Amino acid sequence: MEPPKDQPPSSAYPPSGSCNNCGGPTISEPAPQASLPDMSPPPNYRPIRAPAINVPHNPQAIILSPVPHAEKVPVVTPPYQFQRPVKRIHSPDDIRRFQESASFKNFLGFVVSLSESIDGHKIADPCHVSPTVATIVSILETLLRWIDEIPPVPMSSRYGNISFRSWHDRLAEKGESLVHEFLPDEFKESTIEIVPYLFDSFGNASRIDYGTGHETNFAAWLYCLAKMGIIKEEDYHAVVARVFVKYLELMRKLQMVYCLEPAGSHGVWGLDDYHFLPFIFGSSQLIDHKYMKPKSIHNDDILDNFSSEYMYLSCIGFVKKVKKGLFAEHSPLLDDISGVPNWKKVNSGLLKMYKVDVLQKVPIMQHFLFGWLIKWYDSSFVLSRFLSIVTSGCIMWFVDWVLYHGTD
Repeated sequence: MEPPKDQPPSSAYPPSGSCNNCGGPTISEPAPQASLPDMSPPPNYRPIRAPAINVPHNPQAIILSPVPHAEKVPVVTPPYQFQRPVKRIHSPDDIRRFQESASFKNFLGFVVSLSESIDGHKIADPCHVSPTVATIVSILETLLRWIDEIPPVPMSSRYGNISFRSWHDRLAEKGESLVHEFLPDEFKESTIEIVPYLFDSFGNASRIDYGTGHETNFAAWLYCLAKMGIIKEEDYHAVVARVFVKYLELMRKLQMVYCLEPAGSHGVWGLDDYHFLPFIFGSSQLIDHKYMKPKSIHNDDILDNFSSEYMYLSCIGFVKKVKKGLFAEHSPLLDDISGVPNWKKVNSGLLKMYKVDVLQKVPIMQHFLFGWLIKWYDSSFVLSRFLSIVTSGCIMWFVDWVLYHGTD
């Protein structure tokens, strides 16, 4: 099937074809096959873990979305008003309110700043590692050791090993004391607000799953530390190359050892079943690389030799490891991205996609928390909405007056 000719080009990588079996995107004309149920996976797709198949992302919304820009994180000042964060998003209207808030724009700007900090750098490149960053890395290494201390129990099912709950219980028990290792005295009381973000960064203990919402919570935890001035702009390079890389190592081990199921995944419609941010940071690493292009992901020698230095290649290698079958069938979106001419376009498209397909999705963001550091409503948003309502009301009153009295 040929794609619609009037569809505009995009950096958001719309599907280039449609599969006869599942309706999913493909890169070539599929061979005629017997019809299968609409929700069946592609015939060669045999994942180690069964992904949740949801409605595909809206490429038009991503096309029309502007590319997010980096923003400086404002540092809070006394008096501090730390509070236990709570859920606020329950509907698309709540998503709209969040999208219009200063918190949304600044958090997304923080993610862009992290992406720009690693632009053109390998993971092993020298960078400034502050004592705070070193301590956070040490904490993640502690969480890694816990996996070895809490082995998976024998189960009849290969999905969702219940030992993950024991690991998570230990995190709940010791999480606050771990955070205290690097918090300055003036911020000791902040644990009531920032620990819940950390606690939600590693998956859900009841469902034994993990997804981009949990990954976003880890980014939100780092954002809270930046708002308190504990993480500074000069730390951003190390936050990505040291902290986030260690977090990714931890999550992959949790996924493999405890067989975490994908949470809210797009299945074959998404980048992969679990992560998004390492694709953003990894594509930034490769911007203007002399030799490696987006199509280089199909070269197994490149993946074997350079995955340890570039997050994007590491993610592709991991996807190929845990999924069976043709890459174009189990990961059609990643396959489509490989046809983009340069990494800068890949990076900008992924940032737009993260905004639309993660931060603006109710099933993902309904679990996101809001407190004093990440406000649900801020004064600037309330004022702008009030002025908008007053202005629109005055205009309507004037129109009614003119229609009634005429122009004489």
